[in-house]
Order: sequence, then structure tokens, then C-alpha cells
Amino acid sequence: MVDLIKAIDMRCSRRKYLPKQLEQAAAETLQSLIADICSKESLKMQLVVGDGDAFNGFRRSYGMFTGVRNFVALIEKEADVAALERLGYFGEHLVLHCTALGLGTCWVGGTFSRKACPVELGEGEKIVCAITVGYTENELSAKEKLTRWGTHRKTKTAEQMYNAEGPVPEWFMSGMEAVQKAPSAVNRQPVTFSYRDGAVTAAVEDIAGQGYALDLGIAKLHFKLGTGCGEWDFGNGAVFTRE
Repeated sequence: MVDLIKAIDMRCSRRKYLPKQLEQAAAETLQSLIADICSKESLKMQLVVGDGDAFNGFRRSYGMFTGVRNFVALIEKEADVAALERLGYFGEHLVLHCTALGLGTCWVGGTFSRKACPVELGEGEKIVCAITVGYTENELSAKEKLTRWGTHRKTKTAEQMYNAEGPVPEWFMSGMEAVQKAPSAVNRQPVTFSYRDGAVTAAVEDIAGQGYALDLGIAKLHFKLGTGCGEWDFGNGAVFTRE
């Protein structure tokens, strides 16, 4: 059984990949996960293997990525923030599975060429973002460390990411500790959680802002995994039901 809690602790955004073909077993596992998610959630994601043209060259990736050969394209069917939130939630589910498989990943919003992605789009569809996937060295390269230093804000404390009336239970804090480790654009960590009379909600100030719906979905997944005891409704300010 895949240990996604352990994967949360292991996950780190990687931008330099080894020139190694994605192993067939790993590719088949990801394809199966993507097919299952897309079928159940009416979402569209596509795994691209052996084609990194969208990330090659300084002009496309601003020099931030090296050796990308595989990625998952997350596709928006229509202007729907609820769908974007679910793409964030289930996209991060894929990221953690990749981590458990020993693969490096990175959420990518703007530093790649959408036109160069070998993805078939229907009418009105567009690629929202991508998740790079591949094999990496165990340690971050000097360039990765520099990029991380230059693009990340200081991580917030758990207490800075929630509000509550009075003390919160241990299971809630376990969820918040997992949220601290959730990726977000330039580590902005925009999601605020609330605990009131045993009820938990999560929201961002500007759900229509660029990438905020994705960040909301990612943070919700981490909270759920951290608590190990509930399910979210989707939507800005929606409720977490503890089981």
C-alpha cells in the first residue's frame, strides 16, 4: 500500500532530471491513476512520456528546468474554479504517488511552452499547468538550491494558517502540519483554515486569482491526509467532514 503521509515528508520540487527513460511499470501506474481520476471526477489530465520540448531551452523554461522528458498536463475544460480546485487536489494526489515511486516532480504554472505540448485539446480547452515527472539525483543540485532560495517565501507556521476560537484538537493540528508541507506558487500558502465548534473549513481570499483554486485543492488534500479521518466538500469555504 502506498504511504502518502511518508510521501508528504519526502516530496520536494525538483527541476533537474536525469536522462533516464520512465520505467514501463511507473508509466503504467501513472496512466492507470490518471484514467481512474479522470473517469470518476470528470477531469482531464494527460501523461506525456519521452517528450520534453515544452521545457527545453532557456527561452521556454527561463533556465529553471533541465532534462525534463515526462510530464502530466492538467487541462481545463471550461472556466470553472471548482474544476481547478479538483485539478489541484487530484494533481497533488498524483504528485505524492510519484514521490512514493521514487520519482521527482514539480508543479509548473508558467515556465513552459503550452504550444509545444503534444496534447490534443478540444474546443474551449486549455492547459492550466503541468507536473514534471522523472528521475533525479538524491540531493538538490546547486542550481536547484539557488532557484528554491530565489522563488520561495519563508514557510508559514501552522498557527499563521488557521484561525480558531479556543484550543484545537490534536487531529486538526496533524492536518495543519501536513498543510505546511503542501506546495503552492512561490510558497505563498494562501489557504486559511478555520475551526469553529468542531467544524473545519478552508478558503482563499481570491478564488478567481491565478492559481489560487489549485492551491486550495492541494492544501485540502494535505489536510485530509494529515488527519487521516475525513473528507472535504469542494468549493471555497467548504466543510471538512470528520469520519
